[in-house]
Amino acid sequence: MNAMPLFGKKYDPRVTQKYSIKETLGRGAFSEVVKAQDRETGTQYAIKIIDKKQLKGKEEALQNEIEVLRKVSHPNIVKLYEMYDDKSKVYLVMELVCGGELFDRIVEKGTYTEKDASELIAQILGGVNYLHSQGIVHRDLKPENLLCYSKEDSKIMISDFGLSKIASEPETMPAMQTACGTPGYVAPEVLRRQPYNQAVDCWSIGVIAYILLCGYPPFYDEEDSELFKQIMKGTYEFDSPYWDDISDSAKNFITHLMELDPKKRYNCEQALKHPWICGGMARTTNIHSTVTEQIHKTRARCNWKRVGNVVVAMQKMKLLMGQVHKEHDNDTTKSDAAEDKTTTQGATGGPP
Repeated sequence: MNAMPLFGKKYDPRVTQKYSIKETLGRGAFSEVVKAQDRETGTQYAIKIIDKKQLKGKEEALQNEIEVLRKVSHPNIVKLYEMYDDKSKVYLVMELVCGGELFDRIVEKGTYTEKDASELIAQILGGVNYLHSQGIVHRDLKPENLLCYSKEDSKIMISDFGLSKIASEPETMPAMQTACGTPGYVAPEVLRRQPYNQAVDCWSIGVIAYILLCGYPPFYDEEDSELFKQIMKGTYEFDSPYWDDISDSAKNFITHLMELDPKKRYNCEQALKHPWICGGMARTTNIHSTVTEQIHKTRARCNWKRVGNVVVAMQKMKLLMGQVHKEHDNDTTKSDAAEDKTTTQGATGGPP
């Protein structure tokens, strides 16, 4: 049965003449994604339908996504095939990716090993390395934006380029200063309000790798201001017993990506050459039960800090960053002993 059109309005006849609209795959505040079939070839696609009226004030994110998707072509990046535009809607005809979010797939698996995690991270690194070679910084890498190609194929597909930055010349990527991203995955230099570059994506991949190996995030606090302080200090642990069966090579890999100094942080090419990725150092012990148990607990606790409105998230981040820096400036007048006491009171990442 065909899906009900977004907000009860009809679809553009140019779209319905070429595609048979099937069921709705998902809906957001200003868009819906439907499954569609090419009437001539039978090929299935996903069509993202954006309501322009609802999108008002957020046009830049849509323009970014379209610009990136038109520019790129990589096995681990969702493809954009064509676009339709009318007075009320924008239609993006995209590759159908229906395997679900990465972490959901891990939970559904019967077995899951460190080697599996290594292979997943290698795919992400490959896709992001390609983006960087094209002068594109994603700036919002997180589990929700990593999809599995299908139920049968666990190929990783990177999506959602609304916050991406594109350089006119890939070789001369300019420093960026816009505060954007998702709390928990954002790099410390962004929170410090320092100029930053593509190294922010590598930090985010480090956070994702950490979660893939234990099921919980390296940084966590109910208050984002406290979370940001943790990230800026780079304070995280490989807690026992959750990390006892994880190799030293995996921990070494993570520390190179979650390096506070972006100049010392591994880039994608360096990370792809790490022994944990390409040297057979990843263990094959089944860690499925431990990881999935922690994923369930973490989701119940903080729901991965999901944010539906990117603009609101960015504004909130700017305000919180100002608050964090103000508190930090006040803290510098305190004694070293008082400062030590303050840093040990906040809840760090760790298991739920």
